[in-house]
Amino acid sequence: MKLLTVVILTCSACLIAQAQDSWNVEFVGSSSLNWDVCYVVAVQGNYVYAATRATGLRIVDIGNLSQPVEVGLFHTPGKAWGVAAVGNYAYVADREAGLRVIDVSDPSRPMEVGFCDTPGYARIVTVAGNYAYVADYDAGLRVINISNPSQPVEVGFYDTPGIALGVTVARNYAYVADYDAGLRVINISNPSQPMEAGFCDTPGHAWNVAVAGNYAYVADYTGLRVINISNPSQPAEVGFYDTPGIARGVSVSGNHAYMADDNAGLRVINVSNPAQPMEVGFCATPSFAWDVVTVGSFAYMADYNAGFRVIDISSPAQPVESGFYEKPGQAFSVAEVESYAYVADLDAGLRVIDV
Repeated sequence: MKLLTVVILTCSACLIAQAQDSWNVEFVGSSSLNWDVCYVVAVQGNYVYAATRATGLRIVDIGNLSQPVEVGLFHTPGKAWGVAAVGNYAYVADREAGLRVIDVSDPSRPMEVGFCDTPGYARIVTVAGNYAYVADYDAGLRVINISNPSQPVEVGFYDTPGIALGVTVARNYAYVADYDAGLRVINISNPSQPMEAGFCDTPGHAWNVAVAGNYAYVADYTGLRVINISNPSQPAEVGFYDTPGIARGVSVSGNHAYMADDNAGLRVINVSNPAQPMEVGFCATPSFAWDVVTVGSFAYMADYNAGFRVIDISSPAQPVESGFYEKPGQAFSVAEVESYAYVADLDAGLRVIDV
């Protein structure tokens, strides 16, 4: 079994976990950072960009994983909920302060060069080409032209009927997880006039969405909803699987959807026949599974206050936990880039795990 190497970045109020609390994990270093809650991280090159609520954007150099060092900080005026990093800029979804554009060409001296104050609460941002797409809570989807970073300008919007919690972009469409209004499909081929092409009102609360091929997979609290989006004007649910817990996160790899199912752990759903998704395996986790990312033969899970769990899914019908690290915070989300997993760990900040 492969030994995992863990580097911990913690807020100053948290305790460092000791080696005896881990299984198949090697603790190699830490850096105590005076962080607020860490919501979302983005990774580019040797740097991690963290949205840390009241303390804004934090920049951490991870060139030496055994000694991660915070090299820059920018106090945004709102509460940093989300971040995307592209080129020399970090784009921060800053809640009531809208979208902030931060020049990070010199990571030690991040500087705000522009902003666009959205009307709602900027929650999540994704960047595609010259545009930033902001899930703006009760103000729906906002489309912001960022071709001139010093003068970002909203060029279009679509006020979704629900609460825009998340957004992903594929081809000419933005897919919005719109809470009690289900999945909304927004045509963004003309960014100045985004128009809803179609929707599928899921029975639960759309929290997260993944798109693969002609299907959107929605984590809908009640379980997995499989939606055919081959005709974006008529997205139609073709199958579902009611998971035993509360479906909060979803990742799709090959013929399987992997669900972060709150107190029911990881559920593995075979979606080779989208009309009849079937559970083929599961792995109970000790806390509440909030998010999941699949890479190769492993699923990486944020398991709330039970930390980061690594699950071998080489045999999807027999998922087996192969390692974990009990950290002091509450793991809400996880992202994987190249050989590292980055865990948003609430009050315990950012966790960097060599996988």
